[in-house]
Amino acid sequence: MSGKIKPSPVAPRPLDGVRVVDVSTVLMGPLATQIFGDYGADVVKVEPPEGDVARHAGTCKVPAMGSMYLATGRNKRSIVLDVKDPQGKQAVLDLCRSADVFIHNVRPEGMRRAGLDYEDLRAINPRLIYVALVGFGSGGCYANRPAFDDIIQGATGLAGLFFEQGLDQPIFVPWNAADRLTGTTAVHATLAALLLRARTGEGQFLEVPMFETVAQMVLGDHLGGLAYEPQEGPAGYARLLSPGRKPYRTADGFIVVTPYNDKQFSALFELLEIPEATRRLPIFASLEVRQKNWPAIYELLSNAFLGKSAKEWAGLLSNAAIPAAVVSTMSDLVADPHLEQVKLFELSDHPTVGRIRQMRPSTRWSHADVSIWRHAPSIGEHSVEILQELGYGAEKIDAMLKAGITKTADAEVL
Repeated sequence: MSGKIKPSPVAPRPLDGVRVVDVSTVLMGPLATQIFGDYGADVVKVEPPEGDVARHAGTCKVPAMGSMYLATGRNKRSIVLDVKDPQGKQAVLDLCRSADVFIHNVRPEGMRRAGLDYEDLRAINPRLIYVALVGFGSGGCYANRPAFDDIIQGATGLAGLFFEQGLDQPIFVPWNAADRLTGTTAVHATLAALLLRARTGEGQFLEVPMFETVAQMVLGDHLGGLAYEPQEGPAGYARLLSPGRKPYRTADGFIVVTPYNDKQFSALFELLEIPEATRRLPIFASLEVRQKNWPAIYELLSNAFLGKSAKEWAGLLSNAAIPAAVVSTMSDLVADPHLEQVKLFELSDHPTVGRIRQMRPSTRWSHADVSIWRHAPSIGEHSVEILQELGYGAEKIDAMLKAGITKTADAEVL
């Protein structure tokens, strides 16, 4: 069962002809390779016999086919290979001989022990782009530490921003921020490496560390006075750290309102019927002055929207050309009229799970096919197909199946 949901596209896929060997697990790496697959690459997901642990994340209607995996597993083929067995490892090496990209998120010493580090693979394919997703960059004292999203949120100060904002303790962003930021960074770095290879003919080793990637993004907003030597004032961007920077309560919910320029503030004053004396307060004098007085501005507006519903305010603010949005729940988002009109959500029939909802790639292309073109596969769904492509005969494949070195999707699941 191929899992394809569309015939071959008429428009070209941007990465058609590029093969990615993906031995990554959980989210950071699989997200990156999902994007490669969306762009049309042939992504071969190499899984252990038990499958990627991420298959169990989210809501599971069918075992090992959780809701998060259905998204990140799309546009890929799955082959089971036990790399601890010499034949399984050899099959991975055979895949890499003609691959363009190899990506993993195992700590470097683990790859060295497995005989799958950069030097091992470069010896058989010097054009290979080898992408190592790690928690902490090599050369630093944290290099061999394990890392997960929560660990990186804490280590980079992302969780601590809430403490600085006035909460009584740090908290985690309820979203896999570190995994997703690092995964998307791996994508653009890999695409750049492929462009460089097109000019030089040479492969590349890429290290994409979670800690440095997220730290750079956090400090991009909050370096503040630490941008100067000697230090010029405190770290942190006051507007973002202001305790009052939060959605405003309305009669029935919450709304986000972000006036920024003079025209928008003037329109908001009119809409809220702000007294003239308040409008002339020094804190509103100019954009430059407002940047230094956001806490006071947020405090002044904190109870200004209680008199009407969030929907009423949204209409009034829109008519006044003031940026605003009602705070949505996840259910609201799935039913959002704009997202429906731009067709972000796609319903399709998955061969093992049934009817599913997915989100198409958010970008739009004028002359290319960037889409969901293959369903997330069951464990080992393409094992035999891929081994046959490597030139393995039926007898050898049967022996590997019997030894548990590879496996196919379970008959009862299919």
